[in-house]
Amino acid sequence: MNETETLNALTLAAAAHFNTDMAVQLYRAAGSATAVMDNRRNIGDIIPGCSRRIVEALADVDAARRRAEGEVEYALRTGTEILCMGDEAYPWRLKDCPDAPLALFFRGTGSLNRRRIISIVGTRRCTAYGQDCVRRLAVGLKELCPDVLVVSGLAYGIDICAHREALANGIDTMAVLAHGLDYLYPPRHKDTAREMLAHGGLLTEFFTHTNADKLNFLRRNRIVAGTADATVVVESASHGGALVTARIAQSYGRDVMAFPGRAGDEYSEGCNNLIRDNKAALITSAADLVKALGWQDDATLAQARRQGIEPQLFPELTADEQAVADALAKDGDLQVNTLSARTGLPVGTLSAVMFTLEMKGVVRLLAGGMYHLIINP
Repeated sequence: MNETETLNALTLAAAAHFNTDMAVQLYRAAGSATAVMDNRRNIGDIIPGCSRRIVEALADVDAARRRAEGEVEYALRTGTEILCMGDEAYPWRLKDCPDAPLALFFRGTGSLNRRRIISIVGTRRCTAYGQDCVRRLAVGLKELCPDVLVVSGLAYGIDICAHREALANGIDTMAVLAHGLDYLYPPRHKDTAREMLAHGGLLTEFFTHTNADKLNFLRRNRIVAGTADATVVVESASHGGALVTARIAQSYGRDVMAFPGRAGDEYSEGCNNLIRDNKAALITSAADLVKALGWQDDATLAQARRQGIEPQLFPELTADEQAVADALAKDGDLQVNTLSARTGLPVGTLSAVMFTLEMKGVVRLLAGGMYHLIINP
């Protein structure tokens, strides 16, 4: 992403902070933040009926531009990545969501486009049972799906337990924050957050000097849900933020899973209700999750990568595999969502196709979730 587009994306986000959904609509309609800025004085031509407040906000963007320039300067000084919607490193799963942020701020070493990503959420008042569920899930994921990225919110309870158990088992983990990267809430989790920088990272849509207000926690839930293939609810009361995240994930067409609890237990009521109402699949282990998502071959693939996959000289491809190979041959390296658009294959089907193509030595997964064609049979 060029510097002009980055600055314009941040300016648009700052100017339209009161209506981020409309800002995203403008971006998508115009094709870039730069196009929005270039046409900001006749923005009604891009989206007829655009709200008067947005029109007024875009008429004078001097303050928003200064705020954007401050964020760019801070990012350069602190090693923070600014990921705009058009960047390859922007989470492709989140990009497909209608209310995705125009820009994200990321600090860390993990890829936001890992082959497998799950979010783990739950109550801040977790019990020993909930902690044990998270522990067993992390241990199982290490064995069955070692290349997974665990996403949560760094809050007390299930969130911090998920991060710490992931780290303890050598699994990268990322926290989605409800404030800017210039401070950390809660402060007690500072040591864990520091460790995550080397084994995952910290992600936020919020500019610096943004307080951790209640509304921001609710907004960040859509990023927790949108960056992942599936959301796992471990413990929740009948109402709470974890259930909001589960509801958002379901609206995005993502899988939702929940650990059941004993009838009558306060912090199992939310999970039990999700399962009862067929809004979440019941799981009791990582094996259940891996089976439900069709990730059974991940451990095999991870071992094959370590040993080195030898390309087959004359591999025989199915029609779906050939369609993927042809798309990569024509357009170069592509992410799964783009491959899905090019081939017409659902993302779920592509997961199995990409596994067999890797095992045959036809493709290789690169950083940023990009697939590279090695040979074209």
